[in-house]
Amino acid sequence: MDWPAVFEGYQATVDFPSCLFYKELLAAYPDAKVVLTVRNPERWYESTYETVYQLSQLMPRWLSWRQPFGVVRRLLKLYWGGLFEGRFEERDHAIERFKAWNAEVQATVPADKLLVFEVKEGWEPLCNFLGVPVPDEPFPHVNDREEMLTRVNRLRVVQCWALPVVGTILALIIIIIGWRWMA
Repeated sequence: MDWPAVFEGYQATVDFPSCLFYKELLAAYPDAKVVLTVRNPERWYESTYETVYQLSQLMPRWLSWRQPFGVVRRLLKLYWGGLFEGRFEERDHAIERFKAWNAEVQATVPADKLLVFEVKEGWEPLCNFLGVPVPDEPFPHVNDREEMLTRVNRLRVVQCWALPVVGTILALIIIIIGWRWMA
């Protein structure tokens, strides 16, 4: 993989899908710092299952032919099927894989390049690790569970209505074109 081309114009990457390639990225960028965010595994599973996992399951297969949906679908398959061995819905298994992943990252990344960070710790440990000043503003709280659940529910509504509405519109267009053609 040509990582410099992938990250051209960027200085950092966060979360999925780059986390899946952390070993390769460390090899390409040996001076990089890694922030491993951790949290209570049971709460992580509940939140991830209700939000991120549900959102990923709502992506229609028929969109896979269109970029970037095809790439996203393959990456999600790699994530849910690879990291969790296709058993994410099995709570205990997923939690064990989550713990194993965190342990693997901690065992792999050199200690001087790794911050094991819990978001509730706030700015100070993060900024100290990155060598930047601590901001005067409160630590942001984003991607909270309620906000993500709202997104999941909106997407479900759109998905329920999209096909019937589009189908009805297409049928009406065909009827109108046919009626005009016959006239």
